Amino acid sequence: MTTRRITVDYMARVEGEGSLDLHIENGRVSAARLGIFEPPRFFEAFLRGRGFAETPDIVARICGICPVAYQMSAVHALENAFGVRVEGQLRALRRLIYCGEWIESHALHVVMLHAPDFLGYPDAIRMAAEHGERVRSALALKKAGNSIIRLLGGREIHPVNVRVGGFYRVPARAELAPLAEELGRARESAVELVRWVAGFAFPRIERDYEFVALHHPHEYPLNEGRLVSSRGLDLDIADFESEFEERQVPHSTALHALLKRRGAYLVGPLARYALNFDRLPEGIQALAREAGLGPVCRNPFQSIVVRALEILYACEEALAIIAAYQPPAVAAVPVEPRAATGFGCTEAPRGTLWHRYEVAADGSIADARIVPPTSQNQPSIEADLEALATPLLDQPEEVIRQRCELAIRNYDPCISCSTHFLRLALHRI
Repeated sequence: MTTRRITVDYMARVEGEGSLDLHIENGRVSAARLGIFEPPRFFEAFLRGRGFAETPDIVARICGICPVAYQMSAVHALENAFGVRVEGQLRALRRLIYCGEWIESHALHVVMLHAPDFLGYPDAIRMAAEHGERVRSALALKKAGNSIIRLLGGREIHPVNVRVGGFYRVPARAELAPLAEELGRARESAVELVRWVAGFAFPRIERDYEFVALHHPHEYPLNEGRLVSSRGLDLDIADFESEFEERQVPHSTALHALLKRRGAYLVGPLARYALNFDRLPEGIQALAREAGLGPVCRNPFQSIVVRALEILYACEEALAIIAAYQPPAVAAVPVEPRAATGFGCTEAPRGTLWHRYEVAADGSIADARIVPPTSQNQPSIEADLEALATPLLDQPEEVIRQRCELAIRNYDPCISCSTHFLRLALHRI
């Protein structure tokens, strides 16, 4: 019996820091451990005692790439606690700012972080030497998303205009006109991006994931819906804790989320796409088929294509919202705090983001729980790595490291969000 250990010290082109240990026994990977060694950040703890109105601005600091997701899940949860519904144009504006985040986050990941893997470049800077126009187009896409966030959120990073009940200020119709022009160009760039990434050479693999995502009766899910899965789960977001649990593992500072009865599951673009394909506009469905995808995609490496399709969807949805926009009479509906528990769940670019808040009678936060997408995907990442690495064990360690990094980047992990990359260690037994 032999042992071998391969170590990847730091993971490049992901948000945050992590490591990977592969344990090899009798010629196969017996365990893959994705270690997250960023320190716990204690956001849930220091929300306690703070006023409910502070919550959206505090949770936005969890992530600089997807702050809107944290704000949206938080305001939905607190509005649920207080019996408040935000509808009409205020609801549409929230959907619009979320479209901005999907565009900027996905554009960053698809071209700057993930595409270099498929084209054989160590980073986007060196890729730009031969694919300069593609990189410039991606930066323009990201800028279009940022423009939406800046207009509706007050600034691009950690917006300050979102509040429980709506916004502090809403734009005039004329303020959205420049966005429409920019998004029109972004839409065309997104179509080109889908076709470009569809031409990459993808490893031939299919994984038997249980997909989990929000499902809305009329929309591709962003802010609202029921939690459903590809194996029959269908529940109100308030019942999340009855079906899901988080566990601490010794090799990571991030919790691992699991279905209580079935274990690992997958959230994110592949899950949203599979569970909501019929909610996509017909033109995007046709482009997906042109890109080689059916209504369900189980190849994690093709998640880059689905992200590009979601950029296109977000551009089209944003344009539709802008075209129909009429400024609401008020920027926010009245909110009266009360002692209650509220639940919020939205679709961050990386996947389902669930919040629960217990609020005291004076409106202060008594308890908070936040379950980010990367924590939910970690068990699936590790299972994928076990399956993907075994056929590579006769390759040089540098090849194994590169392929493992590529596999991890399929998930676009946000490691800072998951801590309450890559050091690769191969242990051969």
